[in-house]
Amino acid sequence: MTKEINYFAEAGKYNTVKLQELHNVEENSPQYRNRFRWTERHLQCIWFDESYRPSELRLSSGENITVIDPGSWNLEAGPDFINAKIMVNPGSRILSGDVEIHIYPTGWDHHRHSLNSDYDNVILHVSWFNTPHAKTLPPNTLTLSLSEKMLARPWIALDDIDIKAYPHNTLPKTPRPCQIFLESHPDYAEAILLAAGYHRMQNKALTIARQLEDRADREQIFYEEFMSALGYKNNKLAFRALAKHIPLSLLKESRDHNLALLLGCAGLLAQADTIQDPEASAYVRSLWDIWWKSELETMPEEIGWTLHGLRPSNHPVRRLAAAAALFSGKPDMMHRFDQINPKGSGKIWIDQILNIIHASCQWPFWNTHLLFGSTPKEKQSYTLLGAKRSSAILTNVIIPFYAAEKRVPLNTFKNIPPEDISSPMKTAAFYLLGRDHNPAFYSKNNLLQQGLLQIYLDFCLPARSSCEECRLYERIKADLGSS
Repeated sequence: MTKEINYFAEAGKYNTVKLQELHNVEENSPQYRNRFRWTERHLQCIWFDESYRPSELRLSSGENITVIDPGSWNLEAGPDFINAKIMVNPGSRILSGDVEIHIYPTGWDHHRHSLNSDYDNVILHVSWFNTPHAKTLPPNTLTLSLSEKMLARPWIALDDIDIKAYPHNTLPKTPRPCQIFLESHPDYAEAILLAAGYHRMQNKALTIARQLEDRADREQIFYEEFMSALGYKNNKLAFRALAKHIPLSLLKESRDHNLALLLGCAGLLAQADTIQDPEASAYVRSLWDIWWKSELETMPEEIGWTLHGLRPSNHPVRRLAAAAALFSGKPDMMHRFDQINPKGSGKIWIDQILNIIHASCQWPFWNTHLLFGSTPKEKQSYTLLGAKRSSAILTNVIIPFYAAEKRVPLNTFKNIPPEDISSPMKTAAFYLLGRDHNPAFYSKNNLLQQGLLQIYLDFCLPARSSCEECRLYERIKADLGSS
């Protein structure tokens, strides 16, 4: 009998710290079967951001509501949003007050909000699941479930919501409690971060594994996840929607064909007569010829693109060019990945993956043009995917996908090249290691970087009370308090 591969044994050390309540409720949709893996903060983002929130929601009573103002995101004790305004139909009743959000309706009971006067002005209780209502909810408080309306929008995946991008507390000036212990125990700090990093990678692999169980088309799943990662934080939703609108089965061997379909359906195909560079203008005309013959339709207008405030190298047109190149050819990128030996060295496996990505992204036109309308640079070679972005996609898509299929070397995770140090990583490092810590501690180790992100999301970001009440700090204090 073959011994079961366990890539994530180290994650168990973090699970004992996190102490997160896990629910085993079977939901109707297989997409959320067995366990709701997301957090209340994901639901808060849906409520706060109209690009995620359905335009009309249905109350448990059967009435519809329109969100006029989601309210102010509350970073102190009390309801999640204050001073919200909603319209209830039929009747066009305008209600103003606070909004509280839980994954399950009974979260209201578990948190004993009925005993706290801060919640007396709550007009709406929002949950994901449509399970029995809270027993202690005030009789005039309206209730609604998000799941039905959200699951009717298949282009939105909760994993794509960048919960780091929403309001959070500013950094305090005084040293944090965790720092007091961890700055003198670097080995313990490293162990905590590694365990959290493995936990984060394990969750990514579980997400993929559930999709592979529920859907037969592994190549389409990989394509959708890869496209979402190409969208990065600004256009993840639009890239995933495009991957569903133009499934992988429509992409062909020719990268020009692929690019025409992707840009045409995205509504991002430039007008040739507005481009001064003759080479670019002629190329765009050839793409239009392919797009017209396809007779496909553009995506719905409600799925918009973020185009402003982006560096040209991060523009969706360049990222779609990368997709067109990577998912072209025979064999294409994924089939070449499949041929790599999963029983060898993790470092060699990763190097081969990155070499395939780099080679596939070599495209003479895009090597000299940032965008269709930009001035070509004959002596400057641009890249469709830089090393840091390739590493991020490797971390968030490729390794979790092949780990879900038990097809990566065991030592792969310790060899993942680092990503850019993000603001959330810096914030978590400040809380754990202090304002004057040396970033070299984690700057070259992707697992430690993933650990910082996981701790930031689990503990630092959602905290509304003092650090002394944080469960992670309680564990650190218990382990190191007497040392």
